[in-house]
Amino acid sequence: MKKNIALLAGGYSGEYIISIQTAETIEKNLDETLYNVYKIIITRDEWYYQDGDKKVSVDKNDFSITINKEHIDFACAFIAMHGTPGEDGHIQGYLDMLKIPYTTCNSIVSALTFNKSYCNKVVKAFNVVNIANSVHLIKGEPYSMGAVLDQLKLPLFVKPNESGSSLGVSKVKEVGGLLPAIEKAFGEDNQVLIEEFIEGRELTIGVYKVNGYIHALPATEIVSKNEFFDYEAKYTPGVTNEITPAKIDAVLKEQLETKATYIYRHLNCRGIVRMDFILQRSTNKLFFLEVNTMPGQSENSIVPQQVRASGRELKDFYGEILEESIKTHTV
Repeated sequence: MKKNIALLAGGYSGEYIISIQTAETIEKNLDETLYNVYKIIITRDEWYYQDGDKKVSVDKNDFSITINKEHIDFACAFIAMHGTPGEDGHIQGYLDMLKIPYTTCNSIVSALTFNKSYCNKVVKAFNVVNIANSVHLIKGEPYSMGAVLDQLKLPLFVKPNESGSSLGVSKVKEVGGLLPAIEKAFGEDNQVLIEEFIEGRELTIGVYKVNGYIHALPATEIVSKNEFFDYEAKYTPGVTNEITPAKIDAVLKEQLETKATYIYRHLNCRGIVRMDFILQRSTNKLFFLEVNTMPGQSENSIVPQQVRASGRELKDFYGEILEESIKTHTV
């Protein structure tokens, strides 16, 4: 008997369109002989399934839909939302209360990893990878430009603390650019993270867990034609050269995979996550950037590239993620 799967797309953030594209890739690669897939669009105003030209509202009391008088419950929710509420733990907490399995990290891990500053502090305590020096600002709390510049060396990255797809991110090379960059980041979030720029090679790696074993996908090196891997570089073909698998030696490959799987295990991640690192050019040390617990999976995205580079088909990969989520779900 086929399982009913809710594919959650949309969300409340500026990454809405990217989420729709991610959901399209996943939907196209879920085995229709095994699953009935219902794409549920989530916005601030409504949650619905598009049945032809009719919108079918989701009953939030039990997360179900009714089509032609048939009540449809879901065996699992495949979360394809970037940003809030799909990546910050909100939807996970709701689904946990209803005891519905889902494909991402749980609510606590999702909330932690979505907060870049808090996640950095936890990962730093693992003592397995370097973390760039940073300052964390909160809207409404006083801060001193002088104090920031006393603690950090230019150039700097200024970014919203809880945001994805590099929305609101600036690279600041001169003192005069710092305040406008902070104001821009506060336009996206109530918290801002200011980090020292680490010059080097940007490497990113997908990690997932199936049958109790944590797997690392082939890493990707990101070479952006832009100043950094910003929104345009992430989602515009030709702006970024993404080399998968990355041209790295066996020692660095093992180091990257070991550190990424260690962080995955000790953060208690679930599903497919993507971890970003910088290999500092001057020291050859790996610096941790962030964990993406719902990495983009549109046609231009990195995780599908890495899955194919591993010799896997997306259909098999997504099926494994789904079945693992159903099998291991606990509340």
